[in-house]
Amino acid sequence: MAHRFNLGRRAGILLPLSSVRGHRGDLANYGDVGEIARFLLSTGSTLWQLLPLNEVSPGQDSPYAASSSCALEPVFIDLDSVEDLGGELTDGERKSLEAARQADRVDFGQYRAVKRSALSRAFRHFEGGEMRLGGQRAKAFARFRQEHGSWLEDWALYRALHDQRQKSRRDWERPLRERDPEALERMRIELRAQIDSLAYMQWIADEQVRKGRREANAIGVKLLGDLPFMVAEDSADVWAMQKFFRFDATVGVPPDAYSADGQDWGLPVPRWEEMSAAGDPWLHMRADRAAELYDAFRVDHVVGLYRTYARPIDKLKPAFFVPAEEEAQRRQGERILSLFGEKAEVLAEDLGTVPDFVRASLTANGLPGTKVLRWENDQGVPRDVRRFPPASLAVTGTHDTESLVTWWEGLSDHERREQLKQPYLDKLRGDTRRFTRETHAALLELLYSAGSDAIETPINDALGWRERLNTPGTVGPHNWTWRLPWRLPDLWSEPQVVAMAQHLTHLADKHGRKG
Repeated sequence: MAHRFNLGRRAGILLPLSSVRGHRGDLANYGDVGEIARFLLSTGSTLWQLLPLNEVSPGQDSPYAASSSCALEPVFIDLDSVEDLGGELTDGERKSLEAARQADRVDFGQYRAVKRSALSRAFRHFEGGEMRLGGQRAKAFARFRQEHGSWLEDWALYRALHDQRQKSRRDWERPLRERDPEALERMRIELRAQIDSLAYMQWIADEQVRKGRREANAIGVKLLGDLPFMVAEDSADVWAMQKFFRFDATVGVPPDAYSADGQDWGLPVPRWEEMSAAGDPWLHMRADRAAELYDAFRVDHVVGLYRTYARPIDKLKPAFFVPAEEEAQRRQGERILSLFGEKAEVLAEDLGTVPDFVRASLTANGLPGTKVLRWENDQGVPRDVRRFPPASLAVTGTHDTESLVTWWEGLSDHERREQLKQPYLDKLRGDTRRFTRETHAALLELLYSAGSDAIETPINDALGWRERLNTPGTVGPHNWTWRLPWRLPDLWSEPQVVAMAQHLTHLADKHGRKG
């Protein structure tokens, strides 16, 4: 692979952009990326893992419910820096923002409505002024559309059609559903204003993200993106490239120790062979876009690239793997990961049930895997974290796990005794069933002492809080909407945050994690 995950020995924080309150207490945005990076640097962290920034499907909050693998989520656009808006909001937009600021959790629906309304108005100003006069910004917008035409125009048409019809692409009239060229051209003409406006929003978002990345990189903070395994069936990607997907089955995972029936994610099954024969245009498009936005990216559910578990829509038929044979699976996974590695530095999310040959393949190709401390054990005996391979990312948890607090307090007596044999934890005294400040400090130092080149702590674990970002297998407003109680400027002075920053900086210094 052309690129290796070689960012140096670093400490990092998993901090979703949506979990940060901006200067006014509302949703942080792309314009805040540089300042958030400076805050992370104050904690001794030079690696910032973000959750996917892809535009999500209508009605969804999950960043993994993507309607596009390339389009950015407009909800994070910084309205204050949109030149064509001039900071002007309507009274209704201001009232909606104020209500959203007061909420404990993120109200994505309210934020999206305000951003979409304001940005549509900004585009009309841009269209009537800059575009009509053919100014420099109009030329920059045209270049953006040309350079990103492989995904942008299909996505904008898809989104405009979706907004007009207010229903899934599966329920569109047949000529549009099956992409009849004449029907598509008619709709491009009819929806030209909406398409142009949507493309404009992507241009604004793209400029803001790239500016934020430059600011972060300038102070030594690297952005670690997240490449979702798949997009939704009702997505621009699947609509535009239908020949590369099959719809008689859905993607999931097989039964394991955590789920007797496995899981059905409801995602379309890729036709990997057809993609390969065509030169993998979908994979190249996704990887190119991720490399534009991030310094490195995490490949979600990497085992699914080797062998995709497909569950037939007809429940009477058995589930199956694509490809079916191990040798073909190995070749496929290595081909795809080699393609990704040509674009940027990548690491693998290799959690769950992963065959030995997949782990051997990742190791042979120097692709780092993920080590979740609580899951690294041999028959209940924790592995020595100091022996973790350098080419790995060690973490206290992920966006899907319960917090360190909840995990520790839920351990059985036997499990706790085994944990207390580990370095730093072996010095704990008193009632070790309780999660105390000492327990928290010991677990963090255990992580920082890992042999892994990179380590990462979700923000809730860094603070030692019970809150979690997502509870897999559940649907509701409790998922993906958690956010810090403080505004971004307050993070520099809030005593609890300052104490956390000082402690993490000490650990990064002590264990040589300065990047």
